[in-house]
Amino acid sequence: MSSIAATPSAPSRLPGVLLAFAIAAVAYGLGRLMPLVGGAVWGIVLGIVVRQFAPPGARFLPGIRFASKQVLQWSIVALGFGLSITQVAHTGLESLSVTLATVAAAGLAAWGLGKLLRVDDALKLLIGVGTAICGGSAIAAIVPIVKPDEHDTAFAISTIFLFNLVAVLLFPPLGHWLGLSDLGFGLWAGTAINDTSSVVAAGYTYSHAAGDYATIVKLTRATLIIPISLAIAFVVAWRHKRGGASDFSLAKIFPWFILWFLVASVIRTTGIVPAPALPAIHFIAECLIIVALTAIGLSADLRRMASTGHRPILLGLGVWAAVALTSLLVQHLIGRW
Repeated sequence: MSSIAATPSAPSRLPGVLLAFAIAAVAYGLGRLMPLVGGAVWGIVLGIVVRQFAPPGARFLPGIRFASKQVLQWSIVALGFGLSITQVAHTGLESLSVTLATVAAAGLAAWGLGKLLRVDDALKLLIGVGTAICGGSAIAAIVPIVKPDEHDTAFAISTIFLFNLVAVLLFPPLGHWLGLSDLGFGLWAGTAINDTSSVVAAGYTYSHAAGDYATIVKLTRATLIIPISLAIAFVVAWRHKRGGASDFSLAKIFPWFILWFLVASVIRTTGIVPAPALPAIHFIAECLIIVALTAIGLSADLRRMASTGHRPILLGLGVWAAVALTSLLVQHLIGRW
């Protein structure tokens, strides 16, 4: 009598995905109650807390990994539908010199200070890119390319959001003290604060005109996710080839979701998507990124993060200060302040 060997089924992702969604729903509500913090911050914080005090069992892990990677990529694509290329072109060109200078300052500060503080390369890259472009979204974009440890990802996002919160509270009074115009403050906030919600909060605290300008500058800055992600992908490919990984292919690590992000942005610009649908798409994108960051929090080991020490926090502070000061310096040099 013949026997049929049982093939083990793949573990279900459903328990972990449902857990991430449930915690993310609470984080979303808290973000609405406390918009200065935001749902994304609450997501990763609640995820870390649950991981420490009620660690999910093995059956949750496949879904948590799925949410922290695939859902992360979907959230980036969905964000593309909220970014109109034509809407930001004029303001983008006006702010380009300041934006490029702050990105360069973030990269140099992350590399130099990270080397001085002996922070590992992956964490150094995550903090540098997150500070240079748009915080958690930028970190989310390069995670699938560089594949860092989940703990490094969680630590980098937590560090970035910490200084976002400080910026929201500190920038408006500093802007008044420095005598910045509405557009000058909008340019400073849009190029030196990372998360979009934090930029909006700081900008509109200063003035309505500053808030409008800061938001457009921030959206323009967010488009740099694409070239920087591609550049990192090419560097990763080159290093693998140099290391003798003959079976390595750029296509395997190419951030295809970034290409779809660009397609989504073009679709948004051409007006194919009806205007009434845009708020719903924005809501979906926001929810997906909260779910993804919650899953990253659920993957984080707080004790291991604590063992990392104070160096990453100092790195985040140094890079953030370099970006803020560079933005003001370039504005002064070009006569905007």
